[in-house]
Amino acid sequence: MSQKVGVLTFHRCINYGSYWQARCSAEGLAERGVDVVLLDHHSERVNWAEWRCALQPLLPTPVPPADRRLYAAKARKFFEAFAKLPMSRPFHLENPSSMEPVDTVVVGSDEVWNFRHPWYAGYPLFFGEGLKADRVVAYAASFGSHDAADALDRRWAERLQRFEALAVRDENSRQLVQGALGREPELVLDPCLQFAHVCRRDPTDQPRDVVVYGHSFPAWFGSLVRRWAEAAGLRLVSLGYRNDWAHEQRLTAGPEEFAQAMGNALAVVTNFFHGCVFALVNSKPFVCIPSAYRSNKVQNLTRAVAAEDRLIGEDAGLSRLDDLLCEPLGPSVQGAIDAMRRRSGAYLDHALA
Repeated sequence: MSQKVGVLTFHRCINYGSYWQARCSAEGLAERGVDVVLLDHHSERVNWAEWRCALQPLLPTPVPPADRRLYAAKARKFFEAFAKLPMSRPFHLENPSSMEPVDTVVVGSDEVWNFRHPWYAGYPLFFGEGLKADRVVAYAASFGSHDAADALDRRWAERLQRFEALAVRDENSRQLVQGALGREPELVLDPCLQFAHVCRRDPTDQPRDVVVYGHSFPAWFGSLVRRWAEAAGLRLVSLGYRNDWAHEQRLTAGPEEFAQAMGNALAVVTNFFHGCVFALVNSKPFVCIPSAYRSNKVQNLTRAVAAEDRLIGEDAGLSRLDDLLCEPLGPSVQGAIDAMRRRSGAYLDHALA
């Protein structure tokens, strides 16, 4: 009889990265011969916060009523995608007593340990409390914007000490775990990169558009990218969020449409972690301007895969943008990903043994 594994993550977020890392985790682990379910936790408080953000993602900047209708159409596509995921019996996030038992719980990925997350912060469940499992391990978990300099409170460290195996997806999280527990966690790939075949999409036609993924970009950056695109004769397609400096807005894209658009892209412009990840998954040239909330994640990711040059600041000009977005990723990037994929696979062999 195969081992039953429950993946504990943010599987119902109306966010392309959260959806795809949950799906990649489930399908990738199932290919290793285990019976996988996504642990289907529910919370009315979390749901309302998630849905409000989905309809007004640019807060505090107001969203026009017409855009809210488009974001609602996008959310409905997410709900349809969620219904196809391999879910456990539902249970309450605040009281997991009705969770169905599994042999092993894999906590992660996503910012499951981020104390600054606007609605998931500080839930003991993600630190192993109340889980009905013989073993609890972590894979590609992250503290997100909780910086290593802020350390980890003893009560949370004691919970993590009970994990049989620990793996994180960024250097910031590695430092937090090592400093608090005296244990050296493994540094592994995000599931979308580890199981890239699940979310990679071949182009359906000749790549010709530049995908813009993210929101709240600095004004100077949007202006620079627009000038570059027009000088190069290229179209900017904003995916999932409105960016008025792009030529086209695709606000209603669902998870599958997102993956296909990334496969069809000529290049990617982003300030999101999974914008970088999907560019890497599809071997697309990309640039990223880190936001304050996501700086730890994107800096650690690009450093780990030898793509630090893809992070740009206000000193970047048209020539630099042209170099980065028109030239393919170097062989050292794929080499670094391949090495981390082997290491991540070896960790999973150990954690699920």
